[in-house]
Amino acid sequence: MSVLLLTGCEEPVEEMVMPITISMPISDSFSSQLVPDRRVMGDPGTKEQFALPNYIYYFIAKEESEGVWKVSQIETATAGVSDWVKKRYLGPYDTEGDSVYQYTEELHLLLEKSKTERFNGRVYIVASAVELTFDKTLKSELKSGSSLDDLLNLKFTMNDGVKSNLQNIYSTPYNYNAYGAYYGSFYKEQNVPHLNLVLYHVAAKVDLMWNVADDMRIKADPSDAVRLTYMKVQNLYAGPCYVFKPMRNKLASKVSEGGYAIDNIVTATDEGRWWEGRYYFYAIPYVAEDETSDGKVYFPLQMVMRTNGSGDNYQPTLNMQIDTTAVFVPWLRANFNLTQPLEDKIETKFVD
Repeated sequence: MSVLLLTGCEEPVEEMVMPITISMPISDSFSSQLVPDRRVMGDPGTKEQFALPNYIYYFIAKEESEGVWKVSQIETATAGVSDWVKKRYLGPYDTEGDSVYQYTEELHLLLEKSKTERFNGRVYIVASAVELTFDKTLKSELKSGSSLDDLLNLKFTMNDGVKSNLQNIYSTPYNYNAYGAYYGSFYKEQNVPHLNLVLYHVAAKVDLMWNVADDMRIKADPSDAVRLTYMKVQNLYAGPCYVFKPMRNKLASKVSEGGYAIDNIVTATDEGRWWEGRYYFYAIPYVAEDETSDGKVYFPLQMVMRTNGSGDNYQPTLNMQIDTTAVFVPWLRANFNLTQPLEDKIETKFVD
């Protein structure tokens, strides 16, 4: 559908209306409320709680000539809880048949004056439960006519609200292709251009599980027993972070300052977690070039641990191998099997 507009003394401008539906996978559960920074542990079957996006950012790119793409429009919208409808996804992508929450919008695509033919285009989307600030001011620094590279290199900045809601930020990955092209593509040959897109996390899920061997929990001499009495994660990446290239964040070396920590995962007074437990959180994955080995690259997860009430910190870096060309961010797991106090090596197992 198209609408002919007259703007003052200017030439007519054709406005093409394109329906677009965005979907959020709901293998877990969603809430209308923002999810606070919190402890999550215990039963592996415990469902996570996510917040539905309130802020949606649309970026339309136009093919100016063969292989040359420019930003054409930037639009923003706000969505309320009632705007999201639970449905079964019937689109063409990997989540076909899954339950999703869907939000439908009509994008008004403006065609050039005196040149009202349709065009090949792409739509890139960011959706978030909290308002985002980007490294380029939308519609001024990143504006109509900007290159596709400028758009795909867009980053969002961190603040306390973003850090505690990383699991509630989604985007259209730049390298998710379907039928030989970017999955958010539309074409001038289409009678009624429309899109039905699934959005995905920009932050990786990091899942920590720990267990003290049964024969080390109780000893005739209590000083010989093992218990984990303190654990935290430190030096997490604090951005700025790619929104469309979530696997491409790279630093020369692992974060040693300017990052942030998740404190008190286990404490000396938290007896229920001394021998076993689980904690997971969302973090921006990044590659540290100085952690590269044998052509492989790693996300360096930096830990602080203590056993048996000791004041001495054991500070291992868990080098989790990641694929920087992957479309989707990974689920990273680390299993700790403690068989002795932490002045020695921890056995770990990583599953991407």
